[in-house]
Amino acid sequence: MSEDLLDKGKQIRAEVIGQARHDAAMAGATGFDLPFQELALRYCWGEVWGRPGLSRKARSMVNLGMLIALGKPNELKIHVRGALTNGVTRDEIQEIFLQACVYCGVPAAGEAFRVAREVFEEPEFSAT
Repeated sequence: MSEDLLDKGKQIRAEVIGQARHDAAMAGATGFDLPFQELALRYCWGEVWGRPGLSRKARSMVNLGMLIALGKPNELKIHVRGALTNGVTRDEIQEIFLQACVYCGVPAAGEAFRVAREVFEEPEFSAT
């Protein structure tokens, strides 16, 4: 079962963040952090993202709010890309960030808007 979850996690992560970014993460893994990569692939991507209870779009929207609240701009950038891939619109991202502004604070939302603007300027997302 563990290898099934690993394979499922690899597939889902590649679909959400893009095959090239997934491949780069795997290629960049070392003996030190490969166990972390595999744990995240099995349980985050395979077990949780693979559950049927929420759509990928809904999971992306939840992740954006949580990452803003936690102040994790690097992960937020990854998940803004994933959210766009999963069908979350720029208008919906804006609304999530405005909601977070009230509940998480102006600095957290300001950082989120900055991160999203960077993603929106990336070639693969500039036309969406």
